[in-house]
Amino acid sequence: MSVDAQTVEKLAELARIAISEETVEEVSSRLGDVLQLVDKLQAVHTEGVAPMAHPLDAVQVLRADEVTEPNRREEFLALAPQSEQGLYLVPKVID
Repeated sequence: MSVDAQTVEKLAELARIAISEETVEEVSSRLGDVLQLVDKLQAVHTEGVAPMAHPLDAVQVLRADEVTEPNRREEFLALAPQSEQGLYLVPKVID
């Protein structure tokens, strides 16, 4: 399937991208190549093939949910200019 220059310009306008006059033909050719590839993929017989989320049957190995650092909350609050009841006090931004 070929894509003409007018279609490329319309797509560029809809996508809000600038395509120079010099590159319209190249973009048109590349879009045509992509559409040919899509046509080839659509021609593949997929009857009876179950859809997959991933081509490999891999399982994500998760680490144990354990605390690895000491609680340093009081040390960090001591560095703050102002804090109250374990919270950082900041200037009001919105009225």
